[in-house]
Amino acid sequence: MQHSKLKRSTLVLAIASTFCSSWSFAQTNAVTSSIQSQDDKPASVIVTGTRMQNRSATNTTAPVDVISAESLQNLGVSEINQALSVALPSLNFPRPGLTDGTDTIRPATLRGLGPDQTLVLVNSKRRHASSLVNVNGTVGRGAAAVDLNTIPSAIVKNIEVLRDGASAQYGSDALSGVINLRLREDRDGGEVTASYGQRITEYDYLTSATPAGATWSAPGTSRERHDGGTGTLSIWKGLSFGETGYVTIAAELKDQEHTERGGWDFRQQYPLVSGAFDPREKTFNRFDAWYGEPELKQSTVFVNAGQTLEGGTKIYGWSSYQRRDALSAGFFRRPLQDQNILAVYPDGFLPKIAPQVDDFSATAGVSWLAGNWDMDASLGYGKNKMQFTIKDTLNRSIGPNSKKQFYAGGFSYDQLVFNLSAVRSFSLPEFSSPISFATGFEARREGYSLFAGEADSYRFGGEKLANGSPTAPGAQVFPGFTPANASDNSRSAIGAYLDVETNLSKEWQASAALRAERYSDFGSNVTGKFATRYDFSKQFGIRGSLQNGFRAPSPQQQYFTSTATNFINGVPFEITTFKPTDPAAVALGAKPLDAEKSFNQSLGAVFSFGKLGITVDAYQIKLSNRIVLSENLTAANVRNYLTAQGFIGIGGGRFFINGVDTTTKGLDIVSNWPLLTESSGRFDFTVAGNFTKTEVTKVPQTAQLAALSPAPILFDRINVLVFEKGQPRNKLNASVDWKLSDFGATLRATRYGEVLDPGTTAALDQVLSPKTLVDFEFRYHFSPKLKLAVGADNLFDVYSDPRLPALNTTGATTFSNYSPFGRSGRFVYARMSYSL
Repeated sequence: MQHSKLKRSTLVLAIASTFCSSWSFAQTNAVTSSIQSQDDKPASVIVTGTRMQNRSATNTTAPVDVISAESLQNLGVSEINQALSVALPSLNFPRPGLTDGTDTIRPATLRGLGPDQTLVLVNSKRRHASSLVNVNGTVGRGAAAVDLNTIPSAIVKNIEVLRDGASAQYGSDALSGVINLRLREDRDGGEVTASYGQRITEYDYLTSATPAGATWSAPGTSRERHDGGTGTLSIWKGLSFGETGYVTIAAELKDQEHTERGGWDFRQQYPLVSGAFDPREKTFNRFDAWYGEPELKQSTVFVNAGQTLEGGTKIYGWSSYQRRDALSAGFFRRPLQDQNILAVYPDGFLPKIAPQVDDFSATAGVSWLAGNWDMDASLGYGKNKMQFTIKDTLNRSIGPNSKKQFYAGGFSYDQLVFNLSAVRSFSLPEFSSPISFATGFEARREGYSLFAGEADSYRFGGEKLANGSPTAPGAQVFPGFTPANASDNSRSAIGAYLDVETNLSKEWQASAALRAERYSDFGSNVTGKFATRYDFSKQFGIRGSLQNGFRAPSPQQQYFTSTATNFINGVPFEITTFKPTDPAAVALGAKPLDAEKSFNQSLGAVFSFGKLGITVDAYQIKLSNRIVLSENLTAANVRNYLTAQGFIGIGGGRFFINGVDTTTKGLDIVSNWPLLTESSGRFDFTVAGNFTKTEVTKVPQTAQLAALSPAPILFDRINVLVFEKGQPRNKLNASVDWKLSDFGATLRATRYGEVLDPGTTAALDQVLSPKTLVDFEFRYHFSPKLKLAVGADNLFDVYSDPRLPALNTTGATTFSNYSPFGRSGRFVYARMSYSL
């Protein structure tokens, strides 16, 4: 650790001395995955990772993928996260199920790191995060990330993805990279698009043997489904005002039915009748789980506007709102289970979770010239609110008079950001190009609140079982948040940065950046970055970067808490997700959260052979002090210890804690080749791959827990293995786009490497074998304005390996939540677009 700190300090000092001694280095850049040669059409100009004007996407110092608006449309599942997943080998979007709120807001990851370790920008301004913190057993457990699916793809001009750390440029969160969504700025034109698709699929499942003497048997080993019907209507329209003003409006309506990918429930369902199985066992529907995509009704509107005034001053702004109503389910409660009341649900019940998400954002700014300086100031606000209604359930402790629907409370996160930046260029005779110098200031306020549900959603009603044992309180599947959980907290942060960028010679460019930030809750942080590129010829260049980065603990991690009451030997104990500052958590060794730290190194090469472009980038990311959610600490010695410390009735729980160190090594390869033929049209070929390996080098410990015998484990093997093997170690994408007159088509194949579904012991680990998914879409223009597309995502209906019965003890979870492409099967669709 001392060596790591020394190395980071040396980096910061070296960059600082660069500013003091000369202006010979410059801010880091990015390179597009769509490498285009000199004799092809001009490469796009990028803004992500650079503040130099007119920087081409083909000659920069770190890799950036540019995803066009057309690429976002050529999919059946029209979600930005899904589009990025099939376009970028280094980005994964696993789509878990039976995970409460995470079914509705699903996180994506970049370069094998956490969902909250990628910074998301809109028009180069920080986007607010979701209020949901993922506390279930999925990739991204413990993270609260930006929900990209709150942004309609129709408003997006393109997306730039910087695959390199960028904390020195943008601040917290940019450990693995930056996703920047650039919005349309159209004064005219537009498009209306209507699409509908459905899952037409067949999947295999494995099942355990039925109980001895059972009168029922599995109907087979596979199941056909036609479900998940999804209709989407979207529109965007450009409007003008004045000579230079624009207003671009986009709106989207989405209606999605749920999918069922559960297996056959082999278990006994009903109580015995005179010592024999109930006759209803033979007719019971044992495909009793919702395990797949949730029901979804979603309405979104997004407006982007700007105007250039006399003198060159520009005013701009954008605003968005989305309402998302979802419905997913938990595990089926069998008729004979203690959680059920036969008089209320004689055939058992499937409890459902109905989140309502409201997401709002608004940003306004002005840019102007002040002498030789390009100035920009903006103020942005964003808020995400998520609240839960629990349906088709009951509070068992209230008894037969229990309600079947409860309001369970929820949480919200909001962010207010002020930015001021100044950029200018000046020339020195020693350099072959102007030097770009940028400086800026950012102030940010973040708030997080958690609000309680109705009393019946969490209270103990006093009802007991037939044997006299008390029953668990609260709504089955999702007990409501209690008044003790409720809170309203905020923090502030300020930061300032400097960066410079130039070409030292015609062949050599370099960049450097330095940033300092101070947070009101955990203190200060300084980050720096140096990047360079040297072109030996027009056909070959090398590039590399060296930087340290940080991610501030999110308010969601600092203040989320929930409580459930469990009865142990008839005694009620509160099992709590504690705040790290809660006295009971402190007694177990918790401390106020500190920032995560990273040290990134990358080295790459760029090749151009005529129209064929290839980039190869190797990277190593060392992360220390990662914030994780601990295991549930509910063993008897933990309860006894807490009681001895004066915490009566607390049966343990879990809390967020720093202390996991990881090393991630990887390689990105991207190649592009446009081919224009006289008679067969234009073909654009892309082949790309990502190879990543993560190793956990340290796990958290506390002196208080280490002193207990046996010592509880704070971060167990399952979570270690999720970090190391829960995402594919390799992912390969290959695609070809074809255009000829009024015809067009896209053929895409994505190969996902093996993934581990970890069990509680090594004997229960299941390796999920590599799978390749193929997508195909055909397009035809009936006229210059009217276009029809038909296609299929996952054309050959590929699924992950079915889970072993030892891992799927209820029959519900047929496929692992660690499957990198979910478990939904083939999606067949049609899409009609009309240009305005």
